[in-house]
Amino acid sequence: MATVQPGSFLTLHYRLAGPAGDIINTFADKPATLTLGSGELSPAVEERLLGLEEGQRATFELAAGEAFGQHNPDMQQWVARKLLNDLGDPDERYAVGEVVEFATPDGMATYAGVVVQVGNADSPNAILVDFNHPLAGQPVTFEVHVIGAL
Repeated sequence: MATVQPGSFLTLHYRLAGPAGDIINTFADKPATLTLGSGELSPAVEERLLGLEEGQRATFELAAGEAFGQHNPDMQQWVARKLLNDLGDPDERYAVGEVVEFATPDGMATYAGVVVQVGNADSPNAILVDFNHPLAGQPVTFEVHVIGAL
């Protein structure tokens, strides 16, 4: 039976949950496919996969901050309405808790943040976006079912 090794190509179902519940859960949908070490999962999460065998199911508890680092207040940034208009729909209305995607400067990828605040006295037309991982600084439950490993 195949065992998960560094660089393995995997097909698996997995769930990442924090104290508020699931952030990612593939168990009710199609399984995920990924290559270990490619950065699709955090190093701490990938480490838990090493040595698992095809067909194996496991659940791991990761301490606060272990899976996605500590919450970094410097990763909260005000984004001007003009930039938001240039990147998307000028009529878009933003709400606290909403996920907003931004293109990287080269246009080759995207990154996301969560709206924390809409406007303030100094910037009524800006939004405060938190670019930390949603599970940063939190304990994480990682549940996995390894379907295939190559």
